[in-house]
Amino acid sequence: MTDLGASCPSQAQMRAALQAYVDRINQGDADGVLALFAPDAEIEDPVGSPPKKGAEIADWFATTVAFGAQLRPVAPIRGSHANAAALMFEVTFQPDDGPRLLIRSLDVCTFNDEGLISSLKGYWGHDDMETLAD
Repeated sequence: MTDLGASCPSQAQMRAALQAYVDRINQGDADGVLALFAPDAEIEDPVGSPPKKGAEIADWFATTVAFGAQLRPVAPIRGSHANAAALMFEVTFQPDDGPRLLIRSLDVCTFNDEGLISSLKGYWGHDDMETLAD
C-alpha cells in the first residue's frame, strides 16, 4: 500500500469534494461547483475532446446548470492510493432546443494539496448517451 504523504488530501476530503460536486450541480450552483476546482484546473470531458481551462470551465458549468443537469451516482465514490478519486454517475439534462438526454459517465479527478480538483476526465462515449422520452 502506497503512503499518501502528509500533503495529499485524505480519501474523506476527496470523497466529500466529489459529493459536493454532485450536490452543487443538482442545486444549480455553478459558482459553488467552480469553487471546488483549483485556479489552474483542466477538464477533459469527454476524454478525447479539447481540454477546458480557466474561463472555459466557468462557462461550461454555467451551461451545465442552465441545461438543468441532474447527477445521480450509481456507485459509491471511489478513492485511490494517491490524490485521485472517481465518481460513476448518470446525468440528465436538456440542451437548448434539443431533446432531454442521459449520459452514463465515470469522472476521474485528481486533487492538489489543498484538496481542490486539479483535473477532471470524463469517460463516456456515444454508446453511453441516449435520448429520453418527454
